[in-house]
Amino acid sequence: QAVPTPASLWVVSRQLQDSALLGHAIEIYSLHVDCKVTSRFAHTLITSKIVNRANESREATFEVELPKTAFITNFSMSIDGKVYPGIIKEKASAQKEYDSAVSHGQSAGLVKITGRKLEQFHVSVSITAASKVTFELTYEELLKRQLGKFELLIKVRPKQLVKHFQIDVHIFEPQGIRFLQTDSTFMTNELTKALTKVQNETKAHILFKPTIDQQKINPEFDETLLNGDFVVRYDVKREATAGDIQIVNGYFVHYFAPQEMPVFPKNVIFVIDRSGSMAGRKIEQTRDALLKILQDLRPEDHFSFITFNSKVVEWKSSLLPATAENVASAAGFVQTLSASGGTDINRALLTAVSGLEKAEGLPERSVSMIILLTDGQPTSGESNVEVIQENIQKAVNGKYALFCLGFGFDVSYKFLEKMALSNGGIARRIYENADAALQLQGFYQEVATPILKKIEMQYPENAIEGLTKNDFQLFFEGSEIIVSGKISNELDLLPVEIKAQSHSSDLTLKEEANVKEKEQVFQNQSYIFGNFIERLWAYLTIQQLLEKSISAQEEDQKTLEAQVLELSLQYSFVTPLTSMVVTKPADQEQTDLANKPTEAGKWGIKQSP
Repeated sequence: QAVPTPASLWVVSRQLQDSALLGHAIEIYSLHVDCKVTSRFAHTLITSKIVNRANESREATFEVELPKTAFITNFSMSIDGKVYPGIIKEKASAQKEYDSAVSHGQSAGLVKITGRKLEQFHVSVSITAASKVTFELTYEELLKRQLGKFELLIKVRPKQLVKHFQIDVHIFEPQGIRFLQTDSTFMTNELTKALTKVQNETKAHILFKPTIDQQKINPEFDETLLNGDFVVRYDVKREATAGDIQIVNGYFVHYFAPQEMPVFPKNVIFVIDRSGSMAGRKIEQTRDALLKILQDLRPEDHFSFITFNSKVVEWKSSLLPATAENVASAAGFVQTLSASGGTDINRALLTAVSGLEKAEGLPERSVSMIILLTDGQPTSGESNVEVIQENIQKAVNGKYALFCLGFGFDVSYKFLEKMALSNGGIARRIYENADAALQLQGFYQEVATPILKKIEMQYPENAIEGLTKNDFQLFFEGSEIIVSGKISNELDLLPVEIKAQSHSSDLTLKEEANVKEKEQVFQNQSYIFGNFIERLWAYLTIQQLLEKSISAQEEDQKTLEAQVLELSLQYSFVTPLTSMVVTKPADQEQTDLANKPTEAGKWGIKQSP
C-alpha cells in the first residue's frame, strides 16, 4: 500500500473529525422494540427517537430490518409534534400519488431485500437544528413452527450507543409454554446482565435493557456491541390429540401438531444438477450435504439418485432399501460427483417420476417424494418452463411430493416455486454461503419425518365462513397445521373432525370447543392486542391466496389477487399488491413509496421524474 503523504494525512484526519462530528450530530437517544406474541401471532412496534444536536439541518435516517414473512401495518414520523403518517393504498394509485407528489430531487424506495430472512425498511428526513423526530413502525407476522420450535427474530443494529435502549418481548400462549430460550449473536457477559426473563405457565416477558456502558465494545471508545440478531425460540405444550382451538370475537384458530406418532417410511429420489454452473464450491457443498443426509436415512426408507446435465444418469435402475451396505455404496457414488455441461431439468424429473412409478417392493404405507437441487435455468432438452411445469404436473398426477431447492441467485426461483407448489411440495432458496451444506441438511431434516398424509380438517359447513386451507398432503414432525375461519352462526359448540392416514392406521380425531368458554380465555388479558385472531385469519388468508396464485392459471390469478388486495386494504397490510405512501414535510417536497420486494430480490427503487 502507498504511504500517505502529509497532505493526504491531513485530509484523512479532517474526514475523521468531520465524520466524528457528524456522528454525534444526529443522535438516537431512544430505541424501543416492543413485541407482543399472542398464540404465535407477533405484533412488533419499533419506536426510534432522534435529535439533531447540530446547529444546522441534518438528515435523520430510520432503518429497520424486518422478517420477510412479516407485513408492515403502520408507519409514522412525528417531527416537532406534527405527525406524518404512512398511508397504505393499492399499488397503482399509490404510484400515482407518489409521482404527483415528487416534483424534483430523487426519492428512494423504502423496503428492500437484505438477507435470507430479512428485508430492510428505511426512510430519511431532514430535520432542523435542535429538532426531534420520532419514527414508529409496526409489523405483524404469524410465527411458523419448524423442527419443533417457533422463532422470533429481531435485528439489532443501532450503529451508535443509545441512551434508552430496550427490547420487550411479551408472549402469551394459552396452551402453556413448554420451553423458552433467548439467543443472540452479540451477547457478552456484561450484556447478559441486561437481560431478564420472567415466565409462568402461559406467559413470558423478556426484557433486554443495556446501559450505555454495557453497550460499549471497549470503555475507551464510543462503539456499540449491539450489532446482530436477537432471537427468541419457544414451543407450546400440547395435550389434546385433535389440537387446540382458540376463539376471539367470533373468529377461531385451530392449531394441530400431533406428537409421538410413528414415522412413515420414505421413498425418496434425489435429483441432482451437475451442469457446468454447479462446478467448484456448489458441487462440493452438495456432496457434503448428501453424505450427511445418507447417514440420516432410516433403514425402512428406500432411495436413489438421478444426476443430470445435458444427459440424465440413474445411479441404479430401481430404489434401494437404506441398508448400511447400500448407504455406503451411495456415499461412494456421491463422492464422484463432478460438474459440467447443460441442464435438462425436464428429462431428469420425468425419469424420477417413472422411477417411482415402476419401483417394486416399496412399503404399502409409505410416502414418496422427489427432491430436486438445481442452480440454473433449463438449457438442454425442453427449455420452455411452462411446458416443463405442465409435463411434470401431468406425470406426478398428485401421487408424489416434489421439493425444489434453488441454489444461488441465478436460478429461476419462480419456476421452481410454481413446480413445487403445483405438486404438493415446497421450494426453498439455498444461499451461496459457507453454510450452504448445512442449509441443505436443514431442509432435509424438515421433510425427513412425515407422520401423517392426506389430512382433512372438517368443520360444520353451514356455520363457518372464510375458512383457510383445510386439507394438507403431508404433515412432518416438528411442524404445525393452522386453520382459521369465522363462526357465522350463534354456535354454542364448535365441532371439529380430523381425518388422516398415519403409518399404522387411518385416523379420525374429534373435538368439540365450547365457544363461550374459549372466548373467556382472552377476556382479561391486558397486554393482548385486541382482535388478534381476526388479524391472524386475514394474514393467513393473504399468504395462502398469494401462494395459490403462484401455481394458478392467469384468469384465476386475477381473482385471487383481487381478494388479496381487498384484504390487504381492509387490514392495512403492505403486501405485494399494496404500497405505503409516506409524505414528508411540505418544505422537503418529497414522498417515499414502501413496497414489499419479491423473493427474486430484483426490483427497482422508485425515482422521481
